Amino acid sequence: MKIGTSVPLPAYTIDPAFMARKAEDLGFDSIWYAEHPAVPVHSQSPFPSTGGEIPWTYSHFTDPYIALARASAVTERIKLATGITLVPERNPLLLAKEIAALDLYSGGRFIFGIGTGWLKEETELMGGDFAHRWTQTREALDVMKKLWTEEEAEHHGKYFDFPPVRSYPKPVQKPYPPILIGGGAKNVLQRIVDHADGWLPNRITPAELEDSRRKLDTLAMAAGRDPKSITITVYGQAPDLALIKSLFDAGADRVVVRPDFVDTEAEMGAQLERIAEAVLGR
Repeated sequence: MKIGTSVPLPAYTIDPAFMARKAEDLGFDSIWYAEHPAVPVHSQSPFPSTGGEIPWTYSHFTDPYIALARASAVTERIKLATGITLVPERNPLLLAKEIAALDLYSGGRFIFGIGTGWLKEETELMGGDFAHRWTQTREALDVMKKLWTEEEAEHHGKYFDFPPVRSYPKPVQKPYPPILIGGGAKNVLQRIVDHADGWLPNRITPAELEDSRRKLDTLAMAAGRDPKSITITVYGQAPDLALIKSLFDAGADRVVVRPDFVDTEAEMGAQLERIAEAVLGR
């Protein structure tokens, strides 16, 4: 079973190098960092899981790419992933370069988990088109795929417009690192089949996952894609072995468990050891 670990908030208090090396030593498959670069003090956007105010911890994300680069330098096998990158809040020319460099220096270990975001005020202050954030994200993916695969890439679209450019390095993974689309939007499964390599759901039950896996397989076959080439990584789950097994039985390819926040590296190391014993048998 592929079981990864996400990083709890506040995300900057535990050194990514320590956490990634510990996770790799214990046998975790992957380590996942999320992002919110600048959370507005005042917002009308309801927090997805509660419908209420945004928790104070949401202003305490670290930068996922800096963290994963640090993690990369002290590990050899563990996958380095974003869960998620908020694509409408980033310039795809710069993001493509960051991803390619991280994938190169890590030896091809990056997983590109993406989303379009729910925090309207943040998306807009970062220059995103919140009302059409998936359209913008789809175009950004087109831009990045060109930059990763073409010696000279150009693009002329609604959101991004540039003449032929060269962008190096190229990613180690070919044609590019796997793209996993997060969330449970109405059209997410079709979007995955059309533009990505996998799904990254969060709030989902085993029964919902099993139903979605069937639908995803049907959509893939209709598009001429091998259903087995499209993965499902279930994100942010409690370290409960029975739950994890039920998710794998329902069609998951990977499950990412969610540790609790602790103040020190010693506490985090001990917690990861307990989780590994519970879900990995380590």
